[in-house]
Amino acid sequence: MTHFTRRQFALGAAALPLAACSNGIGSGGAAEIDARTASTLSFMYDTYPQTQVLAGRAAGMLVMPLVTEVGLGLGGSYGRGALMIGESTVDYYSTASGSAGLQIGAQQFSHVLFFMTQDALTDFRSGPGWAAGADLEYALSDQGEVLRAETTTSLAPVIAVVFGQAGLRLGATLDGTKYTRIIP
Repeated sequence: MTHFTRRQFALGAAALPLAACSNGIGSGGAAEIDARTASTLSFMYDTYPQTQVLAGRAAGMLVMPLVTEVGLGLGGSYGRGALMIGESTVDYYSTASGSAGLQIGAQQFSHVLFFMTQDALTDFRSGPGWAAGADLEYALSDQGEVLRAETTTSLAPVIAVVFGQAGLRLGATLDGTKYTRIIP
C-alpha cells in the first residue's frame, strides 16, 4: 500500500488544475501559437496604441497570448507564446510559476515582454531558462490603466505589459515567473 505525505498530497493537488487546463492553446503547435500571437498583438496595439512605440524601440518581444493562473492555497500559472524579433517569430516559449499563501481563484491574462536592449534579449535567449526579476518594469497596472508616458523613454532593460485579465483573481504579476524555450 502506498502512503503519501501531506507535502506530496499538497503538491499533487496544486499541480492537478494546471495539468488539466489546456490554456486554450491545445496541441496545435507552432501555427496555432503564431495565430494567437498575431491576434494578441493586434488587440494590444488597438487597445493601447502607445505599445507600438515600445515595439518600434524593442530589440525583441515575447508575446504570451494566454496565461492561465489558478490558486487555492497553492497556485500556479502556465502559458505558451512566441519570441519575435521584428515581424518574425524566432522561438517559442512556455511560462510557468508557482505560489503559496492565502489565495483563491483563477484568471487568464495576456502579456508581452519588450526587451529594450540587445543585451537583455541576448541574456534571455542564451540561458536554459529565464526568470522575471528586478529588471522588469511594468507599463500597465493590474487594472489595465493607460500606458504611462515615461515608460516609452524608460531605461529598463525589460518592460512588461499585462492586459486582458479575466477571472475571479485579482493582480496579475510576473514576479517569479520562469520562461523556457519549447518546441511546439
